[in-house]
Amino acid sequence: MAESTRRGVPEATVGRLPGYLQALSALADQGRRSVSSDELAALAGARSAQVRKDLSHLGSYGVRGVGYDVARLLEQISAELGLSQDWPVVIVGMGNLGRALAAYGGLATRGFRVVAVADRDPAVVGTTVEGMRVCRLEDFDPLTTPVAVGVITTPGDQAQAVADQLVALGVRSILSFAPGVLTVPADVDVRAVDLGTELQILAFHQHQRSLTAAEAETGVVS
Repeated sequence: MAESTRRGVPEATVGRLPGYLQALSALADQGRRSVSSDELAALAGARSAQVRKDLSHLGSYGVRGVGYDVARLLEQISAELGLSQDWPVVIVGMGNLGRALAAYGGLATRGFRVVAVADRDPAVVGTTVEGMRVCRLEDFDPLTTPVAVGVITTPGDQAQAVADQLVALGVRSILSFAPGVLTVPADVDVRAVDLGTELQILAFHQHQRSLTAAEAETGVVS
């Protein structure tokens, strides 16, 4: 059974809500007022039955023959995801990825505001990235610059130390792009994005398609 959040929304549903939010935002930009579960499912890459079940966890059931009110559903999902406010973010690691994320305008439109950037390289500390002075995490003062989310873009062998520092600063939500598993207290949430792992999964599926095609051509099952 899938785990549920404190409000009773399953974690799997939470994982799909950003996709619904993105699809609904696009519909709102087009001036659409309502959307069917079938259309929302197609836009979000889900099944319509799954969409209806997911949205029922938010207390939204739509109207037969009309569908869901786009504006209202946007508000409901945004509220459920905690996006009714801006979340201050610190990015640690000012390599190419860190700098790209600092410059990424999509964070602000999704409720996340980069308020600080950090690195431990003396050649980088003190420089300016996207109008922000790069600081050392050791010198960061959460009282003057509160942060809610820490983004780690350092090499893997530095990630645990950075995570420990973020936790010590009171950060309870961490997004890590570094390979490897981070050890954090139970009240800290970590989401990991390992590009290498994702590419390996794609390679697996590509390999399976190649095997299937070879079997179909030769009649020999490997």
